[in-house]
Amino acid sequence: MDKKKLTVVVPCKNEEEVLPEFYKRIRKVKDSSLDAKVYAGILFIDDGSTDQTLRVIKELAAADDSIHYISFSRNFGKEAAIYAGLSHADGDYVVIMDADLQDPPEMLPEMIDVLESGEADLVGSRRVTRKGEPAIRSLFARLFYKLMNKISETEVVDGARDFQMMNKKVVKAILSMGEYNRFSKGITGWIGYKKKWLEYENVQRAAGETSWSFWQLVFYALEGITAFSTVPLVISSVIGLTFCVLAFFAIIFIIVRTLIFGDPTSGWPSMACIIMLVSGVQLLGIGILGQYLAKTYLETKNRPKYLIDESNL
Repeated sequence: MDKKKLTVVVPCKNEEEVLPEFYKRIRKVKDSSLDAKVYAGILFIDDGSTDQTLRVIKELAAADDSIHYISFSRNFGKEAAIYAGLSHADGDYVVIMDADLQDPPEMLPEMIDVLESGEADLVGSRRVTRKGEPAIRSLFARLFYKLMNKISETEVVDGARDFQMMNKKVVKAILSMGEYNRFSKGITGWIGYKKKWLEYENVQRAAGETSWSFWQLVFYALEGITAFSTVPLVISSVIGLTFCVLAFFAIIFIIVRTLIFGDPTSGWPSMACIIMLVSGVQLLGIGILGQYLAKTYLETKNRPKYLIDESNL
């Protein structure tokens, strides 16, 4: 039987320090076990790097004809890089993995075996520990997954990574979801199909610094919530209705008290606090609504998800 082809999609942003080690590790896996299973090629997506990432990729591509690359005209974000990689991948199987070696290349043969057996259409990876990660980031990550799975019908697996291998059927399904505001962890949960999750211990970056700050992760989490749940809108509506009911009964109470005891003027500090609280809740509701309207606005523009500056495809 003819061997199938695997395309390894690697989004990169400012990864010049780690790319040589990444290539060394994945080449070792290819030579030891992967080449016996599939024809493996690497597709680097340079997401507007400002260092020498593109130069390093070109040097690797010049020495290995199984390496291809796409370089964006600017930074469009990891989600755009993933979409571009899936759009241009020509393999029977496609795997997405980071260049920082937090996604162990040694897991690739096992992923291939699962897909070849027909046990799953998508093989994902999830970290069972967050050793070495800042405590505050780990805490917020766990809270996000718990919240997301409570307010959304789409399952998002706790500890899931973008390190996932899939067959053509799954790739086609993901690409059919052409929204501009993308959240891959939610998309892979929404499409269904048979999945299997491989667990592993957390791995530290091999070199360089992560391009994801704490606040970027927070905004990315908000992106996921608003992309796959309308519960925040429901919550803001319920809060608004609750305050209306409380205000109604408060008015009745004030009228009755005034008729019985007169019209005292004390209590203005507490009234000021109440006004500030209600105003804050109103602004929160407007802000939540604004997030959904902003996403609708961006979708209606129908702008491309990325622009290519150069490529060797």
